Amino acid sequence: MPLAKVVSQNLLVVRTRRKLSQQTVADKAGLSVSYISMLERGVRVPPLETLEAVAKALGVPPLNLFQAGAVKRARPGKR
Repeated sequence: MPLAKVVSQNLLVVRTRRKLSQQTVADKAGLSVSYISMLERGVRVPPLETLEAVAKALGVPPLNLFQAGAVKRARPGKR
């Protein structure tokens, strides 16, 4: 799987698991909500500095966002 896809999936999974809105993450990272949405959908590939800010806003080490399988996907319908 391409690294950009891994990062976008990990961003979405971590944010939803922590029950954070895109607005909350955007505010904490100093970014726009639309940019966070584009990152999660894989439309944009952010620079390392931005990934570091987003990881800090999510409360995870930046390296976790790059590792396939580091963040296990939540099963649909399970909470």
